[in-house]
Amino acid sequence: MSESPEPNSSKDLTLRAAQLEVDQWIKTIGVRYFSELTNLAQLVEEVGELARQISRRFGEQSFRASENPSDLADEMADVLFVLICLANQTGVDLTAALQCNLDKKTQRDALRHKQNTKLTGS
Repeated sequence: MSESPEPNSSKDLTLRAAQLEVDQWIKTIGVRYFSELTNLAQLVEEVGELARQISRRFGEQSFRASENPSDLADEMADVLFVLICLANQTGVDLTAALQCNLDKKTQRDALRHKQNTKLTGS
């Protein structure tokens, strides 16, 4: 995990704080939110950029000579930023949504992955 950002206790963000900070950034620097459809297109574009980096670093693809590898952390942050914008626009509390999602996965998959011989090798 060489590209993980260094912890910065003065700037650590919870999801809720990140939503507030992105909202403030949009209102002061970004002028206004793009439409939800535009932001969805932006999200797909950012995920594609992340996928390109991952496929070339960890998959069988290679970078072209004219292509510079980007920072994976920055690509992931781009995805997160646009996702936070969409959450803000649609009234989704990402903290609550993630907790509910983790609870759902924990209940649904409590034994599923442990019993998956493709994962356990047994």
